[in-house]
Amino acid sequence: MDMLELLTRNRAQAQDSLDALLAIPAAESRDLNQDEATRFEGLRADIVRFDERLVELRDLAERQQAADAAAAQVNNAAPVRVNSEPAVYGRGTDNNLITDLFNAQVGGDPEARDRIVRHNSQLRGQTEYRDVGTSAFGALVPPQYLVDLWAPLARAGRPVANAARSLQLPASGMVLNIPRITTGTATAIQATENAAVQETDMDETTLAINVRTIAGMQDVSRQAIERGEMIEEVVFGDLMAAYAANLDSQIISADGTSGTHLGILSTVGIEAVTYTDATPTVAELYPKLADAIQRINSNRFLPATVIFMHPRRWGWLTAATDSTGRPFVVPNSQSPMNAAGVGDAAGYGTVVGTILGLPVVTDANIPTTLGGGTEDIIIVARADDLLLFEDGDGAPRQLRFEQTLGGNLTIKLVLYGFSAFAAGRYPKAVATIGGTGLIAPTF
Repeated sequence: MDMLELLTRNRAQAQDSLDALLAIPAAESRDLNQDEATRFEGLRADIVRFDERLVELRDLAERQQAADAAAAQVNNAAPVRVNSEPAVYGRGTDNNLITDLFNAQVGGDPEARDRIVRHNSQLRGQTEYRDVGTSAFGALVPPQYLVDLWAPLARAGRPVANAARSLQLPASGMVLNIPRITTGTATAIQATENAAVQETDMDETTLAINVRTIAGMQDVSRQAIERGEMIEEVVFGDLMAAYAANLDSQIISADGTSGTHLGILSTVGIEAVTYTDATPTVAELYPKLADAIQRINSNRFLPATVIFMHPRRWGWLTAATDSTGRPFVVPNSQSPMNAAGVGDAAGYGTVVGTILGLPVVTDANIPTTLGGGTEDIIIVARADDLLLFEDGDGAPRQLRFEQTLGGNLTIKLVLYGFSAFAAGRYPKAVATIGGTGLIAPTF
């Protein structure tokens, strides 16, 4: 709902800007000039994008409301005992809990989320199971063990990757070529009638984006897979989580060598704001954020849309107070008065608040060892100019090889995916804030 309100406000601001732009030529009874036409196209594209996103979010909100209403009906109805409903996950089904958990959390798949909800309802006792022989499997009795006791390795996820513009990776090729206009045409006043008009040759530079492969594998004994329960799903689940975190980390800071992506921080031409301070404060950081935003406005000629920062930096912001003890960043539930930002301290990987009207997204893949070894960095960007090409819905592929080490009764579980990323289509759509002012915070 917070995102809906934010998008609605941004959409209204874009519409107001468009109306104001059209009012001038309308009052002068003329058509749009070239500069106005360019701004018109940009604002119209923003409005279309906002409308599309609003439709998606409203649909999700309506689905959630319908699900909540249905759940309330079920909770208020007389108890029903169902003895024959098949399990959502388990042998004989095509559903995979780990895949659904990944698709629901990373991809926002509503069907995967619905299956998880039904599965959790079954675990709460709404369905009675009469499985035979579970004692033979010890503690590995699915799915109770997997859901309630199995603790997957904590991973940072892919918040920046999720915010980037998602594009379909072409079916073939290992390099994507995008033309960039580096020298544009020009116009000038004609000196006199019949005099030569301005002519400037347009020139372009090709932006080559390499398709990269991220992969991982695990050797598992046949005994573990055949005598255990859901071992394969657990292994693939951890590989998928590792894949997501690796992709996100590369998008942020990889240097493009040794088969890596060329990340945001390694892209030539992005704006860099330096914050140097031995005793940093939120009050001093605030104008640096404004500077980063105005640099994108001044050079990309379109507004920034998101601020990425490490969770420790957001924690530092939410912990800071002014001389009278008032917090600089107040909780969403409170009405801000002279606050630097609004948001919730307990949030991760999605929009946790707003500063200067921009949503703040936290991502633990942002490096914290920059500068002298303890500095992190803040990234302000126009997310639509960060291009991420992935196969399908972005979920990596899973392979199982039984013959490679068949003589050892070893099965290889392999996971891989192809992707291509670029922040260099419009480098000026990104501005970073870094320096000694972003050393490890104290609380």
